[in-house]
Amino acid sequence: QVQLVESGGGLVQPGGSLRLSCAASGRVFSISAMAWYRQAPGKERELVAAITREGDTSYRDSVKGRFAISRDNAKNTVSLQMNSLKPEDAAVYYCMVRTRFRFFDHDYWGQGTQVTVSS
Repeated sequence: QVQLVESGGGLVQPGGSLRLSCAASGRVFSISAMAWYRQAPGKERELVAAITREGDTSYRDSVKGRFAISRDNAKNTVSLQMNSLKPEDAAVYYCMVRTRFRFFDHDYWGQGTQVTVSS
């Protein structure tokens, strides 16, 4: 069992910055990837950024150059630095951790943290 605790959400003006953090605890055998998703009201959950254990990163096009994902493997944490925030970035942001045990992948999700971008 893996538990994820997210923090860092809040209200920010357009152009502002926020840093989201997520810590994984419990029976973490091997984390193969960590990611941030977001979901706005009435919309599908979408991948924002992902990072592998090796440090390879990927971003959706709309956040490239503004967001940066990072991880600390020793602490089993992942963060998302969000700069130049836009109103369309407003959503509930979810941390996701993928673990691997033998041949099986298991995905775990945080409870979500609200990000509001408004003037």
